[in-house]
Amino acid sequence: MAVKLRLARHGAKKRPYYRIVAADVRAPRDGRFIEQVGAYNPMLPKDHEKRVELDVEKVQAWLKKGARPTERVARFLGAAGMWEWTAGNNPEKGKPGEKALERIEERKEKAEARAAAEAEAKEAAAEAKKAADAAAKQAIEDAKNAPAEEAPAEAAAEETPAEE
Repeated sequence: MAVKLRLARHGAKKRPYYRIVAADVRAPRDGRFIEQVGAYNPMLPKDHEKRVELDVEKVQAWLKKGARPTERVARFLGAAGMWEWTAGNNPEKGKPGEKALERIEERKEKAEARAAAEAEAKEAAAEAKKAADAAAKQAIEDAKNAPAEEAPAEAAAEETPAEE
């Protein structure tokens, strides 16, 4: 008889609670089992100590008898250090698809265009500032030179009405 360590679902609708059981492979998921060896409550946070509860002695006894865990139970046993869990590490599966790669490229192009536009705007602002500074300096130079020439004319204009 082939035995699996697997999950048997219990709990209410949309509030799952699983028992980790040793069961014959031909038995239904929630049906007959040989022995309960733990519990799993997916509603608890991942770091909660009662999320996965295992009876270590029972699990080791069933593993020695030849019971094979399902993939999910193997993950729990691997986290507890009782089983070498190697499945589920498929780096190819985690790669983005074609459309996702196209969107990533479009975002990069838009970001590069935005960065180029910002750089051009900064350069234009710097040039405008240089031109404004040069114009301001020129206006200061003109103001320094202009009052010396206009001062006698203004003084003459002021004296003329006073004489009348």
